[in-house]
Amino acid sequence: MSEQNSNRSTMQSSLIRLKTYINQEIIGQDVLVERMLIGLLADGHILVEGAPGLAKTRAINILSKGVQGDFHRVQFTPDLLPADLTGTEIYRPQLGSFEFQKGPLFHNLILADEINRSPAKVQAALLEAMAERQITVGQATYPLPQLFMVMATQNPIEQEGTYPLPEAQLDRFLLHVKIDYPKPEHEKSILQLARNEARQGAAKDSAKFEPIDQKTLFDARNEVLDLYMADSLEDYLLQIVLATRNPGAYGRDLAGWLQYGASPRASIALDRCSRAKAWLAQRDFVSPEDIQDMAFDVLRHRLILSYEAEAEGITTDHFIKELIARVAVP
Repeated sequence: MSEQNSNRSTMQSSLIRLKTYINQEIIGQDVLVERMLIGLLADGHILVEGAPGLAKTRAINILSKGVQGDFHRVQFTPDLLPADLTGTEIYRPQLGSFEFQKGPLFHNLILADEINRSPAKVQAALLEAMAERQITVGQATYPLPQLFMVMATQNPIEQEGTYPLPEAQLDRFLLHVKIDYPKPEHEKSILQLARNEARQGAAKDSAKFEPIDQKTLFDARNEVLDLYMADSLEDYLLQIVLATRNPGAYGRDLAGWLQYGASPRASIALDRCSRAKAWLAQRDFVSPEDIQDMAFDVLRHRLILSYEAEAEGITTDHFIKELIARVAVP
C-alpha cells in the first residue's frame, strides 16, 4: 500500500471510529450523524428540522467532544441581540480604553437552537458570520476559528411567533436535514442508555474515545476534495441542478411546480457532499447513488415551489424525487 493510501486509510478509520462512537451515544439518528460528519468534511453548516427531544443538542455536543473542538449552545429568542452572538466592546476604566469581549460565535461548533425564533437582524448576524468566517465590530474585524460549523435547528410543529428564514439566507446552509422519531427498537435502546447514564451520573463522558485532532480533520477535507469523480458523473450532477432552473425540459408538470431553482452554490455543495459521503463509505470514487442521496438535503431548502404546487400538496422532496427519476444516469 502506498504512503498516500495508507494516510487515507488512517484518516478514514479515525472518522469511522468517530461515527461509530456518536451512533452509540445518539441511538436511532444515523442520518443526522452521517450528515454532521459530511458537514464537517465539506466545511459547511447544517439546518436541522425535527420535533423537540430528538437529540439534536446532544448530537453536536458529542461531536464536539470527538473532534477536539469547543461547543456552545445559543437559545434563539425574540429578545436576542446581534451582540449576544458576536460579542461587544466593553469599556475598561482602569485602562481608559475599550476591550472586545468575544461572543459565542468564536467557538468551533455552535448550536443555534430554534433559529427561527429570533428577529431578522440576529439571523443576519449569524448567517454573515457563517458566510464570511469573520465578525466586524465597530472598525475592527475578528477572524473566526478555522474549524467553525453551525448547526441550526427549526421546530416544524410550532410556527406561531417565529421569523422564517428568507430563501437567500437559507442558501448559506450546506444541508437542510429532516429527522424523524426513532424506530421502536431504537427507542428501547434509548431507554437503556438513559438508565445507564442516570446510574453513572453526569460524569460519564467521552473519556473512552480519543478525540480526533483538528489537523487530521483538515487533512481529511483535502482527501475528500481529491476523491475521483468521473467527468460523466460530474455532468450528471450539474444536470440535476440545472434541471431545477429549467424543469420544463423534463415535463410540463415539473415546470408548473417550481418558481425558482437552485444557485451555483447548490452545485458546489452537491459536489462536496457527494465526495464526502463516498469517502466516509471508504470508496475512492463517487457513485450516482451518492449524488442522488445527497440531492435531497442539498436542494430542499434552495427550491421555491409555485403556488400551484403548494395547492396540490407537492413538497420539495417530491419534486426532487421526480427530478432524479427523469434525469438520465450516465
